[in-house]
Amino acid sequence: MELPDGLLLQVNNGEQWCNRWKHPNEDSDRSTSPSVLRSVARTWKEGLLNRKRPFVGRCCHSCTPQSWERLFNSSIPSLGLRNVIYINETHTRQRGWLARRLSYVLFVMERDIHKDMFTRNVVDNVLNSSRMETAILTVATDLDAAASRPVQEHKSVSKVKQKARAFLQEMVANISPAFIRLTGWVLLRLFNGFFWSIQIHKGQLEMVKKAASEQNVPMVFLPVHKSHIDYLLITLILFCHNIKAPHIAAGNNLSIPILSTVIRKLGGFFIRRRMEETGDGKKDILYRSLLQAYTEELMRQQQFLEVFLEGTRSRSGKPFPARAGMLSIVVDTLYSGAIGDVLVVPVGISYDRIIEGNYNSEQLGKPKKNESWWGIACGVFRMLRKNYGCVRVDFNQPFSLKEYLDSQRSRHIPPPVSLENALLPIIISAQPDGRLFEGQEEEQMERELPAEIFRRQVINNLATHVLFTANKSSAIMSTHIVACLLLYRHRQGVVLSRLVEDFFNMKEEILSRDFDLGFSGNSEDVVMRALHLLEKCVNVTSSSNRNGEFTIAPAQTVPALFELNFYSNGLFFVFISDAIIACSILSLQRELLMESECGHPPKDPNCLPLSQERLIHKAAGLSQFLLNEVAVASPCQTIYQVFHDAVTRLIQYGVLYVAEEDQEELSSSPSDELWPKKFSEPLSWRSDEEDEDSDFGEEQRDRYLKVSVSAEHQEFFSFLQRLLSPVLEAYSGAAVFIHSLSQPMPESDYTQKLFRFLLTRTERGVAAYGESATHYLVKNTVKTFKELGVLKERRENKVAILELSSTFLPQANRNKLLQYILGFTLM
Repeated sequence: MELPDGLLLQVNNGEQWCNRWKHPNEDSDRSTSPSVLRSVARTWKEGLLNRKRPFVGRCCHSCTPQSWERLFNSSIPSLGLRNVIYINETHTRQRGWLARRLSYVLFVMERDIHKDMFTRNVVDNVLNSSRMETAILTVATDLDAAASRPVQEHKSVSKVKQKARAFLQEMVANISPAFIRLTGWVLLRLFNGFFWSIQIHKGQLEMVKKAASEQNVPMVFLPVHKSHIDYLLITLILFCHNIKAPHIAAGNNLSIPILSTVIRKLGGFFIRRRMEETGDGKKDILYRSLLQAYTEELMRQQQFLEVFLEGTRSRSGKPFPARAGMLSIVVDTLYSGAIGDVLVVPVGISYDRIIEGNYNSEQLGKPKKNESWWGIACGVFRMLRKNYGCVRVDFNQPFSLKEYLDSQRSRHIPPPVSLENALLPIIISAQPDGRLFEGQEEEQMERELPAEIFRRQVINNLATHVLFTANKSSAIMSTHIVACLLLYRHRQGVVLSRLVEDFFNMKEEILSRDFDLGFSGNSEDVVMRALHLLEKCVNVTSSSNRNGEFTIAPAQTVPALFELNFYSNGLFFVFISDAIIACSILSLQRELLMESECGHPPKDPNCLPLSQERLIHKAAGLSQFLLNEVAVASPCQTIYQVFHDAVTRLIQYGVLYVAEEDQEELSSSPSDELWPKKFSEPLSWRSDEEDEDSDFGEEQRDRYLKVSVSAEHQEFFSFLQRLLSPVLEAYSGAAVFIHSLSQPMPESDYTQKLFRFLLTRTERGVAAYGESATHYLVKNTVKTFKELGVLKERRENKVAILELSSTFLPQANRNKLLQYILGFTLM
C-alpha cells in the first residue's frame, strides 16, 4: 500500500531523526515541524524518559549470585548505546582525508584475530577419543550381528571409522582469519544499506569482553532465533569488539554448495536438525557420539560456542520452546570433568523488520521452502531494494554454568506436573483451582527424582531459564508497539495524533516493567517510520472532520493481520502476566455471577469483590493451559510470585483497588463454602523465600479486589484482555472442532483440517480475530489438547494417529472444555 503524500512527507521528516541516530557523531540541522511545536511538553518528557531506561541483561541473582557480582560495576549502565555499523576515522588509529575514505577498511584490518580461535588436530582427536572408540566398536559389533557373521573386528571397525571420518569432515568448522576480515568489511557495508542502525549497549559488551579476557574458560552464546542473519550479527559484533568469534552450531539445511564453505570459514559447523533413526528404529549412535565428542573437543580447546536453543527461527514473533539437545552436551562435558567451567551468555535480538519479510506462507499452512542458492539470491536482491529499520542486540551478563548447576543440587526440583493431572479435574469436575494446586505441591515435595530424571530436569530448567532471560532482555521495537496498538487498542482505526499519544504512553508502560526500547527520539517521528515499515499492513485515509488529519487502521486481509500479529507479539512477553490476570478476572466475575442468588445479580460485574487468592489460583491454571504459547516465569520463580506482582502492579496503576470496606461482610459470604480454607497460612506453592519476605506479610490473609470503572482504566483493562483474545479464540475454535472428530485420523490430516476450519471462520467473519488462524497457533492447540488428555495419540506404521480420549467421548465433557476456555474470553 502506498502512503498518502501528506503522510509520506511526515515520514520523510521522521527519517531525519533516523539519520541523526544512525550517524550520532554528525551534526544535523533539523527543522521543527508544526506537530513537534505542538508537543514541546511531550518532547521534554521524552528527553527525561531516555535517561531512565533500565539496564537489561543482568544474570539471575537467585541462581547465580556470585556471577551477579563478579562482572558488574555501577558505571557499566552509563556507558550507553553504540551503532555498530557506523564507522569513521575516530574508530581507527589513523587520521586525515585518506583515513576518512578508507575508514571501513582500516577498521577491519585493525581488529584482532585471536590465534587461539583456531582448533588443532580436531578430526584426529575426536576419532581417537575414548567416546568415539567405544561408539565405533559398538556400531561395528551391531553390524556384524545384523549380518549374522562372526565378529570381524578389523574389517568392520575400519569401515565404521571411515564413515565416522566422513561425517566429521562434513560437520567441522574451518575458520579463516582473512575470510573473517573480508566478511566483516562486506557486512558493515551491506548492513549500512539494509538497516538504519544496529545498536548494542557498550556496558553489556564490556562485561562479555572482561569475562573473555579474564577467565580462561569456554563461553557459550545462546541467542534467540528470529532471522537467518542472527548468525552473522553476533559474529560481526564480537569481531568489531575484538572478542573471539564463536563456533556456530548451524542446521544442515544450510549445508549447500559454496554456502557451506563460507559458513565453515566463519566458524559454523553443521548438525542434523533431527537425530535420524537407523533402519531398525534405534538412534544413530555413531552420529550422536561424533557430535558429543566434537563439541567436547572444541570446549577442551577453550573455543567459544554459539547455539540456538529454539532450533529454528520463530514464525510467530514469540519464542519457541527451548530444545536442550546441544546444551545437554555442554552440561555433560562439564559433569565429566573435561573442562572446569563454562560461561553462559544469553543474547536477545530485536528487529524493526526481519529480512525474511514475514512468514505468512508458512502461517497459511504452506510447507517451508528448503534453502537454496536461488532463494538466497532472491533474498539478497529483495534486501537491496528495501530498508529494514533498526536492530538491537543485547548481550546478557555471563554466568558460571558450574555455579548454576551447584545451586540446583541444593534445591528440591519437583517433577513437572502433566497438564492432564493439573487441569482436567478443574475442567471436568469443577474442582476449585486452589485445592488442586495444594494437593499436587504436597505430593511433589514427598517425591525424590531418580538421578537421570533429575539431570534432565535441571538441563531443561537451564534451557528454559536462558531463553526466558534472553527474551526478557530483548528490546521492544517501534514496529512492535505500533502493530500492537493498531490490533488491540485501535482495531477500527485511529487518528494519527491519538496513535502518537498512545505510543508515548506505551513506552512508559514498557519501561516501567524493566524492558528496554530499541529506538529513541520524538514519538511522532518514530511512529512515522514504523508506519512506513508496516505500510503493506495498514490502511491510511485522510479525515476531513479532524483538521485533515490522517486515520490509520490495520488492513483486514488475512496476510496483513498475520504480519501485524507477528510484530505485535514482540509485546506479548511484556504484558503476558497482566493479560492473564485480566482474563482471569473475567472468568472469576462470571463464576461469582453464577454463584450469586438468582434474583439479585449485580448490575455491574465490576462491583463484585474478587478474592485475590482465588484470582491468582485461576490465573495459574490459565497460565498452565497456555504453557505452549509462552512461559510467564523462569524456573526459579514461583507462579504465585509472578501473579502477585501482576496484581500489585494493577493496583498501583489504579486498574484494581482493594475493597477494604467489604472485608468483614465478605469473610462470611455464601460463596466461601466452596473455599472453606481462607488461606490464613502461606500457600504451599509459594517459595520459602516468599514466606519469609516481609513484603508478602499482608498477603498471609486473603484480601478482596474490585475493578476500577473509570474509562481510562477500563480501556487498559480491555487492552490486556484483547492481547490474549486471538490465542483463546484459536483454542475455543479447536474445542469446537473436536466435535467433528468421529473417527481416528492421522495427525497431519487433523492439523490441516483444523487449520482450514479456523481459516474459514476468519474468512466468514465468525472469528473476531483473523490472526487466530495462524498455522503456529493451530499446531499449538493440537499439542496442548494431547497433553491435556483430550486427544489420544497412537502409532501405526510410524504415522501418528489421533482420536478422542475416552474422557472426552461424552459430548458433555467436550462442552465443559469449550466453556472453560470461553470463560476467559471477551464476548
